[in-house]
Amino acid sequence: MATWGLIVEMTVGTGERKHMEASVLAHVEGSREEALAELGEWIGRYTPEHPRSPKRSRVFRTADGFLLVIDGAWQTFSSRFTVAELVKDSAAPQPQPVPSPVPSPEDAAPPPAAPPEDAAAAPSGPTVDRYADGVPVKPAWLGRTDLP
Repeated sequence: MATWGLIVEMTVGTGERKHMEASVLAHVEGSREEALAELGEWIGRYTPEHPRSPKRSRVFRTADGFLLVIDGAWQTFSSRFTVAELVKDSAAPQPQPVPSPVPSPEDAAPPPAAPPEDAAAAPSGPTVDRYADGVPVKPAWLGRTDLP
């Protein structure tokens, strides 16, 4: 399954310092059509920094995404939304190896033999006061001297 980057290239700055900068909005796993649909949703939520007072906004569909053109009071600003397949990512997390199932000691050991009926009548350890739901009234750690 392909991973697609949802990329926006937007106009930043003003006057002679106006230039384009790109950033990745999100990644989408699936088909190109699914990525384009997700990109279309991003355009509805996108609010560019410039212009501060937009006069007119137009969205154009292109072969690989969308072009948003916004006319401001003095200048026009644009944002290009593109879907691109991720080919390489130097900061991608390394795939985790799938651990092989290790048999638990309970699976390997035979079930314990049933205690003799005489032993079931007498408790083997100290009795613990418990609430009706089975929770001990006094926690096991309370009163231990080996804890900080």
